[in-house]
Amino acid sequence: MHANVLATATFEEILDDLSSRFIINVPEAEQQSPERICFQVEQAHWFYEDFVRLLQPSLPSFQLKTFSEKIFKHCPLMEQWAHQHERAYANFMQYRFRIPVCGAILLNETLDQCVLVKGWSSKSGWSFPRGKINQDEEFDHCAVREVFEETGYDISPLIKDTYLEATIREQSIRLYIICGVPEDTEFRPQTRKEISQVEWFKLDELPGIKPGTKATGRFYMVVPFVW
Repeated sequence: MHANVLATATFEEILDDLSSRFIINVPEAEQQSPERICFQVEQAHWFYEDFVRLLQPSLPSFQLKTFSEKIFKHCPLMEQWAHQHERAYANFMQYRFRIPVCGAILLNETLDQCVLVKGWSSKSGWSFPRGKINQDEEFDHCAVREVFEETGYDISPLIKDTYLEATIREQSIRLYIICGVPEDTEFRPQTRKEISQVEWFKLDELPGIKPGTKATGRFYMVVPFVW
């Protein structure tokens, strides 16, 4: 469905489009797992909130759980799980937060500053650019993809097999050490409404680097890698 059609489509027609666009054509092996299909539902939710509602601002905004319930009931492929949506969604959230995450610690040429990103939500904290690994994806490929999506910077020429790892709330996080990123780099996130800020921070001002160091904002996803 083209943008001009989505701009005038009914909500039911929009659900039809999102179902065919993101869910119906997933590989057959993934069709047997509501947890895996929920990743496609999440993509459909982002598309609805970030694109469709720009075309039709009068459409309601939904939390992922509410949106997924509507898709479960609407999409023929998911009707079989509609009666157990609550359990399927809870399983998906548990599954989602255990998927390994990859990203990078981007350092400047003098190795005294790093790049941090901040999410779109007003409640978001600062973190190193990172994201969840796709099925059968290599760790370094995931890091390259996620850093580019969140900052617009391609680390592929600089990435080496040097990284830090930590486990936070049962989720494994691997961050590759990338040295020599020019400080005048113009960072441009490639995804809409995901990253609100990309900034350089002095390493010696990050919480945990020096005893008693204080920092404004939220750095809970940074501290495990700088202690």
